[in-house]
Amino acid sequence: MPYVSNADLPPSVRNHLPPHAQDIYRAAFNNAYDEHEGDPRQEEASHRIAWAAVKRSYRKEGDAWVPR
Repeated sequence: MPYVSNADLPPSVRNHLPPHAQDIYRAAFNNAYDEHEGDPRQEEASHRIAWAAVKRSYRKEGDAWVPR
């Protein structure tokens, strides 16, 4: 299901990513969710695509996600 706000994101995203990265994740997830309508793995694919979008702008340094 698409996310209306960052507060709706899963805890694994909300508790680990900075706010801007959460914005990226949410936008990418929502777009991918719409694009994969009818696919039985719609939600799984959308999460993968969203993480890939975050990783283009952020990298993990220790336990923190930092801008590239």
